[in-house]
Amino acid sequence: MAKRDYYEALGVAKNASEDEIKKAYRKLAMKHHPDRNQGEGAKAAEEKFKEAKEAYEMLSDSQKRAAYDQYGHAGVDPNAGGFRGGPGGEGFGGFAEAFGDIFGDIFGGGAAGAGRRGGGGQQVYRGSDLSYAMEITLEEAAKGKETQIRIPTWEGCETCKGSGAKPGTSAKSCGSCGGSGTVHMRQGFFSIQQTCPHCHGSGKIIPDPCTACNGQGKVKKQKTLEVKIPAGINEGMRIRSAGNGEPGVNGGPPGDLYIEIRIKQHDIFERDGDDLHCTIPVGLVSAALGGAIEVPTLGGKAEIELPEGTQHGKTFRLRGKGIKGVRSSYPGDLYVHIAVETPIKLTEHQRKLLKELDKSLKEGGERHSPNAKTWTDRVKDFFK
Repeated sequence: MAKRDYYEALGVAKNASEDEIKKAYRKLAMKHHPDRNQGEGAKAAEEKFKEAKEAYEMLSDSQKRAAYDQYGHAGVDPNAGGFRGGPGGEGFGGFAEAFGDIFGDIFGGGAAGAGRRGGGGQQVYRGSDLSYAMEITLEEAAKGKETQIRIPTWEGCETCKGSGAKPGTSAKSCGSCGGSGTVHMRQGFFSIQQTCPHCHGSGKIIPDPCTACNGQGKVKKQKTLEVKIPAGINEGMRIRSAGNGEPGVNGGPPGDLYIEIRIKQHDIFERDGDDLHCTIPVGLVSAALGGAIEVPTLGGKAEIELPEGTQHGKTFRLRGKGIKGVRSSYPGDLYVHIAVETPIKLTEHQRKLLKELDKSLKEGGERHSPNAKTWTDRVKDFFK
């Protein structure tokens, strides 16, 4: 039976990048792996798994891929001497290394994000990322600020000079992994690489650990970090500080620090994206007569003109009085919501005046209360 085109087998284009080829292979390997397909359909899944494996072996090797692109399957035929790899061949080590993270997903082994090998053969791991919650005011979010924070950091232990061993002693090569930091397990015809459970990937065992650092070779301290908060930042946004996370293992790169922004509740304003909202209480008489009133903005005071007969809930829009977001070209708007207040704790004289006003308004009819007739009609229709 003729072999399928390797690109077709992986479902990628002929100009696919190495990353696209690897992602396609991972997806197929996870789907068709024999350990995930038992019973009916197992044989078909195994064939598809082998086909994807062979295609990946060829296309992940730049020399083999070039030969395949030029001559097709004949260019990588093992009988023609152009093929190196497969179980037991020279290329199997590279295949197993590329496939190791998939084994971790299937069998639960290994650590996420396992990195490259170091110069001494030990597995190198990137440090974990750290998160720091910072609370700022709305004004600081709008204008931006520069501040300092204290974060944990690791420094080499002065007692053991970073070796982790008690002064006068030294670390020994791990007998379980031979100092490589990794061990291999067999799963059928595959070799699975995992972090050594005895030395945890360091490749070393410390028989007599340093008491100052408990054998870690480093001690935890605090350091001050300068942080610049950009103007317009919003709730939930994060600022990345590269290299200020946990240190890597065996010389691996450190993780990053992510500063998560929390904005304090404001006494006056509520933020909605780049817009601001505020509610202004207005007396009954002022709403009825109209006139200019002052309203607050983040940049100072502003003035709006209330029309005569302003109703409760009326909203006024002040363009450009909101916040200019970090990705915005223009600032948002300020929305002022009018809340008409009913007077309380009236004196007898005030009550008398209001009763006289009420009587006068009722005598005026619908022109003083344009919504009253509409409301009364709706109620009558409801009870019919």
